Amino acid sequence: MALKKISIFTACYNEEENVEALVKVVADIFKTLPQYDYEHVFIDNASEDKTVEILKGIIKTDNHVKVIVNSRNFGHIRSPFYGLLQCTGDAVISLVADFQDPPELIPQFLKKWEEGYKLVLGIKQKSKENPLMFGVRKLFYNLLAKVSGDADAPLKNFTGFGLYDKKFIEVLRLIDDPYPYFRGMVTDFGFQRFEIEYTQPVRMGGKTKNNIFTLYDMAMLGFVNHSKVPLRLSAFIGFVTAVASFLTAVVYFIYKLVDWQNFQVGIAPMVIGVFFFSSVQLFFIGVIGEYIGAIHTQVRKRPLVIEKERVNFD
Repeated sequence: MALKKISIFTACYNEEENVEALVKVVADIFKTLPQYDYEHVFIDNASEDKTVEILKGIIKTDNHVKVIVNSRNFGHIRSPFYGLLQCTGDAVISLVADFQDPPELIPQFLKKWEEGYKLVLGIKQKSKENPLMFGVRKLFYNLLAKVSGDADAPLKNFTGFGLYDKKFIEVLRLIDDPYPYFRGMVTDFGFQRFEIEYTQPVRMGGKTKNNIFTLYDMAMLGFVNHSKVPLRLSAFIGFVTAVASFLTAVVYFIYKLVDWQNFQVGIAPMVIGVFFFSSVQLFFIGVIGEYIGAIHTQVRKRPLVIEKERVNFD
């Protein structure tokens, strides 16, 4: 009887300090799970360090490791999603390269999968990272859950770490989305899931590749994909401010008629009003621009990534 095959999937970019240790830890875990065969698929987003060189060296002695190298850096959204689709296991476990997804949870994921759950997801309840960043992330997920107005809103404190049955991966292959919000998809399709809480450790080595721009990109992608509230809020606030402006103008007009000689309107209210309403307009033009940008991305239909090479997929 053939062994069930598990795909361990890792997206990486400039992770030369971590990939070798991660491969070893995963191999040691599967030595304790002889009932499974496995592959460890890496997709490298055009690293500028020795990540690819190290992985190619590992392949010479470890046939479980496979590598996809992108022709350029295609970003933190497209490359991981594409890599997931290249896995061929009966289940896929997504694992980051820096050990902030604890590999020791792999046996627990597999146990729940064997019990019948199609998705087994790691939910980050605590973190040893910067408390401020953890608080900001938590605030974002709470806000997204509220504005989505959907029982199947993206999970709070879910980063993508988890196990995905091949049936779920097959559904992902049907999605024609050049800029997919994967974290939201796990709740969209109705697959039975089990959530395992964990404490996120600090990075093992190297520096995080996330910055304010990547975090903003992920946040806005979540809003655009799962809520129309920002668009409707712009219309509502526009209506309310228009009514308030009209009432204010009427009050000023009446006041001037009643006390024509003593009441001096002055320029201050006009300046304050202009700056306030201009800022409101600019904010919601930006919101609308995010939705238009998402539509533009969809219309272009560009591929998720272009591969430079594959190693050990034969």
